Amino acid sequence: MTTERKHPLEAILESRIAIIDGAMGTTIRTYGMKEADIRGERFQDAKKDLLNNGDLFSLTQPAMIGDIHRRFLEAGADIIETNTFGATSITQSEFFVDDPREHDGRKDPAFYQKVIEDKFLNDLAWEINETSARQCREWADRLANATGRQRFVAGAIGPLTVSLSNSPDADDPSFRVVTFDQVKSAYAHEARALIAGGVDLLLVETIFDSLNAKAALVAIQEVFEEQGKKLPVMISAAVGRGGETLISAQTTEAFWNAVRHVKPLSVGLNCSLGPQLMYPFLSELSEKADVAISCYPNAGLPNPLSETGFDLGPADMARSLSEFAQGGLINIAGGCCGNTPEHIAAIAKALEGQPPRQLHAGLIEARA
Repeated sequence: MTTERKHPLEAILESRIAIIDGAMGTTIRTYGMKEADIRGERFQDAKKDLLNNGDLFSLTQPAMIGDIHRRFLEAGADIIETNTFGATSITQSEFFVDDPREHDGRKDPAFYQKVIEDKFLNDLAWEINETSARQCREWADRLANATGRQRFVAGAIGPLTVSLSNSPDADDPSFRVVTFDQVKSAYAHEARALIAGGVDLLLVETIFDSLNAKAALVAIQEVFEEQGKKLPVMISAAVGRGGETLISAQTTEAFWNAVRHVKPLSVGLNCSLGPQLMYPFLSELSEKADVAISCYPNAGLPNPLSETGFDLGPADMARSLSEFAQGGLINIAGGCCGNTPEHIAAIAKALEGQPPRQLHAGLIEARA
């Protein structure tokens, strides 16, 4: 009988609050990139606008992406995420495949089966994931060697542009544009590429639709079985004003019960409506879950007049995350949309020396 060794990040989470990085998209915007910059020579003939396809920057502007990773690490991040939020064939199809709805057609499982089988989209998704993972790995190791402090790479797995829970057709509530197996296949391809690129863990994040997340988690478990090795998995949901996942409308407790069988390294909340509205739902999750709790909220609500596009500055985010820490709610903290390296630096400084959330006795017994 063999005993699984504790992952180095687990040991850190028991002794202090770990810091995860901020918003890649927000930080990219501060570099003033234009359509020509994301296209480069490789994608100059693309028929659709690509500027909102930020994952492509890992291929066309690697120096900028590396600089962003460096800045988040120097700000104090223990965990940096790959630039792969939309790096599945399904999401990339939005930028490279004609929309049948523009020609009196519709998106349906037959359409997405072609997407899943498309060589260009599959090769592109693989390249984005593996390249981004290697970029993260390089900078995490570089800063770890320079500072003597281990850093970790999280393979970011985002929520997709399609829903398994809801029908887009009000006249046909049973209709789904995509099948569970198709979503699972796209996520499995992404997970394999992230692992090939050298990530330390996989992060299923910004979960709007719990069924999409279930497909991702099933895919990850199947990839682990196929490869004969496991990595830690982090899970993070986005919630609305009532504390429910935004599409599938599961309550915080129901969401945890739907994913707890995976035995993740952590579960938490990110994105959403900002830290002020997140506190009661984070508190509920912290009470129910028997694993580490992560929290990386938006910098408040969107504000087009703000420099970052969101209301809250570094000091505001530091104050809110410090309140979560003082409440004994978190083991991992950082920022989502609107959070730049300056925000993460302020959060890291505010949380330095604050104790992490501890598992209470009842949860420890339940987990055992």
